[in-house]
Order: sequence, then C-alpha cells, then structure tokens
Amino acid sequence: MATNAPVLIDELFGELIVPSGDERWAVIHTKPRCEKKLADYAMRSGIHYYLPQMDSKRVYNKRTVSFTKPMFPSYLFCVLDFAKRQKLMMTGLTVGFIRVPVQEELLEELVNIRMLRQPKVEIKNALWLSRGLEVEIVRGPLKGVTGIVEDHTKLHEVRLQVNILRQAVLVTVDPSNVKILGDYILEEESL
Repeated sequence: MATNAPVLIDELFGELIVPSGDERWAVIHTKPRCEKKLADYAMRSGIHYYLPQMDSKRVYNKRTVSFTKPMFPSYLFCVLDFAKRQKLMMTGLTVGFIRVPVQEELLEELVNIRMLRQPKVEIKNALWLSRGLEVEIVRGPLKGVTGIVEDHTKLHEVRLQVNILRQAVLVTVDPSNVKILGDYILEEESL
C-alpha cells in the first residue's frame, strides 16, 4: 500500500510587515497544487512568504485523514525584489505574479486572516463580496479581527476578504461579539 507523507510547511516565514528597500509584497499565482512546494523552495532560498492554510478532513475507506490545505488555492504571498522574483520564476512552479499596489491594505487583510488560525475556529471558503457592512469582532478569541458581512441580519457570518484575489473565507461568530463600523441605514423589506 502506497502512502504519501503529508507536506508540512510553516504558514509564515518572516513577518507580516511592509518591507524596506526594493522589496515589496507580491502575490504569486502558482501551478495547481504547487503552493507548498514553492513555499518550501522560498524558505530554503531565504525568501519571506505567507501561505495561509486551513484544516481539512477526508474519509478514505472508513479512515479519517486530517491535513492542512491552502486557504487560497494556487496563490502564495511573498516579499520580492527583482532577483528573488527571477529565482522563483526559475522553479517552474509559477504561473504569474500579481503586483500589489497598496501594500498596507494587503497586509491588513493577511494579518486578519492569520488571526483566524486558532484552535476551535472553523474556517470555510466563501464568496467574495463587492459590497457589505464592515465589522469588527470585539470579544472572544478573534477580538480585533475586521471583516465584511453581507447585511445586518447576517452578523454571525464574518468574511475575511483578500481583495486583490477577490476571494474570501468565512468564520461563524456570536453576533453579540460583532460591532458594525461606520454608518449604515436599515432598509425594511416591503411586503
């Protein structure tokens, strides 16, 4: 019986801060199922990266297998300059690079996502919302996390979005722990 050893890779190599000098955060579009391989290569090459992961379980012939999988399939976030970009292109694992125009916005989104990686916090992939209410979780293990909810009736479904990818993950929280940020207007449904 053939078995595959799970690929274990650290989610973060370096820090989630705005880099200095010529280096900038970039999003790397990888070939399918190559995120962890590219992250491993980046770590061995001294290139800082962030690969958000989520826990998953599958059942194979009555046997449950637990593993981690990338939160955003086919994407890896790296701190790059021209030479590091060239080095990663040579691996044959990349499809392309997405330039990040607003470094601070991406880092804020990634810090929020990093805060989700706590025991007993269930994360699911979700649809990206172009509009919604901005909220902050004010109590509990996710205190300080900001996200988007679809509307005021769904305060329990907080989405953490990566706008440059137009992807999101969903976390379910107690609505009493959520505070709406900014002004909003309640619209009543007409019958």
